[in-house]
Amino acid sequence: MDFDFSQREKDLARKGRDFFEQVLQPLELITDEHGELPMDRRAAVRQAVRDWDLAGINLGKEHGGLGLSMVEQTLIEEQLGRATNGLWSCVWRAPVSLKFGTRAQIDAYLIPSAGGERRGAFAITEPGAGSDPRQVMTRADFRDGKWVLNGEKWFVTSYNASDFVIVHAHVDGDPDKPTLFLVDKPAENMTHVRSPAFMHNFAFDHAELIFNDTPVPEDKRLGEIGQGFELTKDWFVEARLQIAAHSIGAATRAAEIANDHASERRQFGRQIRDFQAIEFMLADMGVQLYAAKSMLYRVAAEIDAGAERALVHAHASALKLYASETAGGIIDKALQILGGRGYMRENPVERLYRDIRVDRIWEGTSEIQRTVVGGRIRKKGMGVYADVV
Repeated sequence: MDFDFSQREKDLARKGRDFFEQVLQPLELITDEHGELPMDRRAAVRQAVRDWDLAGINLGKEHGGLGLSMVEQTLIEEQLGRATNGLWSCVWRAPVSLKFGTRAQIDAYLIPSAGGERRGAFAITEPGAGSDPRQVMTRADFRDGKWVLNGEKWFVTSYNASDFVIVHAHVDGDPDKPTLFLVDKPAENMTHVRSPAFMHNFAFDHAELIFNDTPVPEDKRLGEIGQGFELTKDWFVEARLQIAAHSIGAATRAAEIANDHASERRQFGRQIRDFQAIEFMLADMGVQLYAAKSMLYRVAAEIDAGAERALVHAHASALKLYASETAGGIIDKALQILGGRGYMRENPVERLYRDIRVDRIWEGTSEIQRTVVGGRIRKKGMGVYADVV
C-alpha cells in the first residue's frame, strides 16, 4: 500500500495553500468585520478562482470541470480550509445532484456552474425538519401544467451568491415522494425573508425563504418524482468528506500557530512548551491530526477506487464525526495555549474557534453520524470499521 502522495498531488496541495495565502487570507479580517465577504470583493475573488485554474474542482472534464480525483480535490480543500470565515466556499463546488439531470439541465445549470457563470444553493432544511427529512413540509403540487411550491426553508447557504436554488419538496405532501426542483432567481412568489446572523461570520449568507404558490415548469424538476433523497446522498457524502477536509485544515493552522507561540512565549524564565501541560496538549494535537488525516485520505481513496456506495457512506459519516469533533478540540487547545491573545478577534484562532462549531451540526449532526455508524455496525458488524480482510 502506497502512502506517499505523487508529485502532482503535492503540487495541487501547494496550489491550494498558495491560493489561501495570496487570495483568501488577506480577506479574512474584512469578511469578519462586515459579517460576510463584501459585495465589491466578490467578482475579483471569482475571477481569481478561474485564473488559478480551480473552477470546477469537483466535476469531470465532460461537465466543464478539472477532472480531479477525490484525493486530489481533498488535498486542495484541506488547504482552503485554513481560511477563516468560510472563505474556502469562494472556490465553488457545483451541486453534484445536477449530474443526474436531463441534457438540457446539465447544459443550463451544471456546466455553467463549473465555470462560475452560475451558482446554486440547496434548500432542504426547514423550521421543523433538519436531521429527519421526512418531516419536510414544503410541498409540490402539479397544477395546470406546472409545479407549484409552498413552504419555508431555513439555512440556505450561499443564497446571496447564487442565481438558482435546488428545492427539496414532497410531491402532494407525501414524504415518500421527495423530489428536487430547480428554481431560478428571482422567482415569482419566492420571498427572501432574512439572512440571520450566526456565531461565525461566513463569506456568504444562510437565508430563510418562503414559497407561496411559486410556479416551477415541469422541465425544472430534477430527477424523477420520489428520487430527491436518493439524488442528495452523493452530495451528502461529498459534503461530509469536504467538511472533514476543511476541519482538518483549520485545526492544522490553529495547531501550527499554537506550536509557534509555545516556543516564542516565555514565562518563569523558560519557553511555555517546557511545561508538561503545554507539551502534552501539543502532543495530543499532533496525534489527533495524524489520525484524522489518515481517515480523510483513506475515505477519499475509497471513493476513487469505486468502493461500495453504502460502505463509503458509512466511512464518510465516521470521518465527518471524528474530524469535526477532533478539530473543535484541537482549536480549543490552541486558544488555551495562546491565552488572552487567542481570544482576540484579530487572531485567526479566535475566528477558527467560532467557525469550527458548525461543523458538528451541518450536513448531518454528530448524533446523525453516530446513528449511521451504529446502524452499519448493527447490520454488518464491527468489521466495517476494523477489518482489513
